[in-house]
Amino acid sequence: MYLPSHFEETRSAVLQALLRAHPLGLLVTTDEQGAPVVDPIPFMLMPERGPLGTLVGHVARANPVWRTRPGAPEALVIFQGPDGYISPNGYAVKAEHGKVVPTWNYAVVQARGPLVVLDDKAAAHALVNRLTDHHEAAQRKPWAVSDAPDDYIAGMLRAIVCIEIPLTALVGKYKLSQNRSAADRAGVMAALQADGAPAGQALAQWMQAPPGSGA
Repeated sequence: MYLPSHFEETRSAVLQALLRAHPLGLLVTTDEQGAPVVDPIPFMLMPERGPLGTLVGHVARANPVWRTRPGAPEALVIFQGPDGYISPNGYAVKAEHGKVVPTWNYAVVQARGPLVVLDDKAAAHALVNRLTDHHEAAQRKPWAVSDAPDDYIAGMLRAIVCIEIPLTALVGKYKLSQNRSAADRAGVMAALQADGAPAGQALAQWMQAPPGSGA
């Protein structure tokens, strides 16, 4: 990934915050011929497991991605935060000399690590319970795995395989107008907020202070 120094994000707390806020990652592995294979997988980060944390999730048993091969390269998971078009109209310098062009702002994290398979019923049941409790926590009346019939859940669990990725690297690129002046950045954030679109509002908030930064 092309990574100019002014867009590089290295703070673990900030990178992990993006993984938690946007848990659907693009899992990139290779097939037997070495060609890239991409699967969208919702992951949960377990920050207490390892220096950078561990990603956990599950895939369909019919998906060959879990059939890892000896010598296969580390898996890559790409997480995308808020993004959006940046109009030159927001730049303060536009009125001064007009030497401005559009761009696109975004935040992205690349996570790497070995793909580990946990192919047993107990692991699947524990992970599904944990994932469910995590994602249902914001519901007014959270659904629990125990709400469904036991035999139905048993059948569903047989159809999945648990995977985890102990992270060996986290690389963040936060292209949020850091290369512009304070006046230009303020103008862009004001334009995004004035537009009223939820995506623009979120991008403006991340430009001001990304989650995990403590600002």
